[in-house]
Amino acid sequence: MSEIENDDQGQALEPADRVKVVKEAVPGGEEEYRWHTGLNRPTGVPDAIEFIDVHKAFGRNKILKGLNLGLPEGKISMILGPSGTGKSVCIKHMVGLLYPDDGDVLVHGESVPNLRDEELFEMRKKFGVLFQDGALFGSMNLLDNVAFPLRQHTDKSEDEIMGIVNARLAEVGLTEAGDKMPNELSGGMRKRAGFARALVLDPDIVLFDEPDSGLDPVRTALLCELIQEIHKENGGAYTVITHDIMSARRVAEYIAVLWRGRIVEAGPAEELFNSDNDFVRQFLSGAAQGPLGME
Repeated sequence: MSEIENDDQGQALEPADRVKVVKEAVPGGEEEYRWHTGLNRPTGVPDAIEFIDVHKAFGRNKILKGLNLGLPEGKISMILGPSGTGKSVCIKHMVGLLYPDDGDVLVHGESVPNLRDEELFEMRKKFGVLFQDGALFGSMNLLDNVAFPLRQHTDKSEDEIMGIVNARLAEVGLTEAGDKMPNELSGGMRKRAGFARALVLDPDIVLFDEPDSGLDPVRTALLCELIQEIHKENGGAYTVITHDIMSARRVAEYIAVLWRGRIVEAGPAEELFNSDNDFVRQFLSGAAQGPLGME
């Protein structure tokens, strides 16, 4: 602390004054956030989802600490960050499974926390969600698993439902697997089945919660390729929650780096991979040296 123990005129500072100088010497006034520029580079398109100064805590454990984030319409976005930084908590806020303690979450301009129950039910139809393990019902075969949202949320005939289900299973390469039970499927097949089910309601927004979890590198690459192909065909705002940098390099069009409950930086993928922010550079390159340690 010797370098800040004198004021601008060289006069010695009292201990209380020294603390004040230390706090003000760091951007944002907090050592914890010295790498967080909050920079959000423009994409030229409106945001499908926005987080506005969102705070969320579970007891004394503060997860989101003033999160500001926009996820652009029509692009494959990735929220990247170390484990335990609140990535999956973000997804739950988007679909109204969690509400912020403070701040707001907007989906196509509508405040999710302020929706009435029936409005929230309708809003959720905009979403398709692929969970880490596919989240298939163990008592149903693949056809019935994928058909479930259509039977629950539409008045379509069974013939219409089967037509949609078979088309989606064909998209993900599972045409011949409709009669199989989830426990008869490999991990990669369960992921693809979950993807098919996420698509049956033609959602405007598709969320992927750690889709590469439990997959080997080859199957991860194939899943990334599938996400790109289906997004190109269907459009919409895709958001992938992951910490896998190779997946980001393969498919991300927009990247937001989340750490300690706030966005470090966000923007088009090519710009993030060329960021001069030390934390962003370290994380996206997987380097051992940098601000991120083993804590």
